[in-house]
Amino acid sequence: MIGWLEGRLAEKTPEGVLIDVNGVGYDVRIPLSAFLELPDAGKTVRFRIHTHVREDQFQLFGFLTEEERNCFRLLLGISGVGPRVALAVLSGLPVGRMIQAIRSGDLAALRGIPGVGTKTAERIIIELRDRIGRLEGADLPTPVGETEESTLSALVNLGYPRSQAEKAVRVALERLPDAPALEDLIREALRAGAR
Repeated sequence: MIGWLEGRLAEKTPEGVLIDVNGVGYDVRIPLSAFLELPDAGKTVRFRIHTHVREDQFQLFGFLTEEERNCFRLLLGISGVGPRVALAVLSGLPVGRMIQAIRSGDLAALRGIPGVGTKTAERIIIELRDRIGRLEGADLPTPVGETEESTLSALVNLGYPRSQAEKAVRVALERLPDAPALEDLIREALRAGAR
């Protein structure tokens, strides 16, 4: 996985940037807040990167702060929230304002973001209310949604049928405490899948 990218800003738009790193151009999607702080094209920039991999996609998402990237990852762990919606949330609300909205149950603040309806706003508040402390300076573990997906991918790559791998991951998640480390989840899923 790519942790960060540093290179020359070749192009910028409100949706993304093209970063030239030693002659290789990386297309990186960014929140609007990052776009507003970018220097002119040709200057050096550095982004913390979230690599989003699906069967038919490989996308890079860039953030100026670790806090924004962690928030993005927590949002991805919510059912029904994909990278497009997570990026829209970060574009519509700075992290501090989003934390306030979640703590106070401010549905209107979240519903005001394009692509976020009432049900999605409710899910964000309900699922992140207990985990919001992680956004306030603590080191964030990988969110369960991403950890679960990485574990599933590892099992499939080891030759497990997808349905069996999904069952093993579910069993492992039930046995382990909340937000397990990736290594622990893989180990437990392998035990569950062997039975």
